[in-house]
Amino acid sequence: MENHTKATEFILTGFKSYPESQVLLSVLFSAMYVVTVVGNACMILIIRTDSKLHTPMYFFLENLSILDICYSSVITPKAALTFSLGRRIISYNGCASQMFFFSLFGTTEAFFLAMMAYDRFTAICNPLLYQIIMNKRLCIFMVGGSYLSGCINCTIQTGFTFNLSFCGPKEINHFFCDVPAVMHASCSDTLVNEIVMLAVCGSIIVGTALVVFISYGYIIITIVRMPSAESRRKAFSTCSSHMLAVSLFFGAVFFMYAQPGATSSPDKSNTISILYTIVIPMLNPFIYTLRNQEVVSVLRTAFFDIQLGFSASENPV
Repeated sequence: MENHTKATEFILTGFKSYPESQVLLSVLFSAMYVVTVVGNACMILIIRTDSKLHTPMYFFLENLSILDICYSSVITPKAALTFSLGRRIISYNGCASQMFFFSLFGTTEAFFLAMMAYDRFTAICNPLLYQIIMNKRLCIFMVGGSYLSGCINCTIQTGFTFNLSFCGPKEINHFFCDVPAVMHASCSDTLVNEIVMLAVCGSIIVGTALVVFISYGYIIITIVRMPSAESRRKAFSTCSSHMLAVSLFFGAVFFMYAQPGATSSPDKSNTISILYTIVIPMLNPFIYTLRNQEVVSVLRTAFFDIQLGFSASENPV
């Protein structure tokens, strides 16, 4: 007879089958986390200190950078310590907290990408009404609504998941407390949980993806119809970075949850999870910086000012 008790701790067994790679994984995760924090912090600093970037698009981008730091911080430091110290135990409350905030920031990021796509749609397809439509009040409302949607989803997912019973070794075949992995560790019937997860997460993914792809569909049509080659180049320059970031995020999420049999292999699930939880938050500031002429111009000006400052200090009058 199974002992249905409330778990006090779990064991994270993700990548445990590769003992020779634990130190390498720890170094890799730590390096990616440092790059994520530094890169996104620099984006926040650049946007806040340059008045030319005080526009709705950069307001959203600044909030995306803040979100990516939080998103990565929920998972990466714990995973790096797990690989380096070999201590794979996580407390019941720690696991619940990690799942709550991971679901919160992951869901919010999907809504952020959708509202950034809508922002670009408005700017390119309705340029004369852009400042009226994308006013400060609406921008704040959209950011707040994204976080509220994330809160609702993470409360539902965490509440349903940790209502289950856990018995036996209580092993989670993942490097963090993801919803499907924790459900799989339960000895309860998870049918209702799976239906709820599919219904809620499916509607969020499909809904935000539709907003993104419909917006960029109209954007591409509008850009192609522009008479000026310079206008087309500038429009593609501001949108290509967004499309790349969106493709990376939704491509990974769709592959993880919509690909038949994708989650049946723990190793495959762990590997894909690295992409959308750690790699994408690290790459976002570089994608938006290298493909955005306004940000590149600000960086060049800042670098030139720093060079002048060093020259002045070395050659005082």
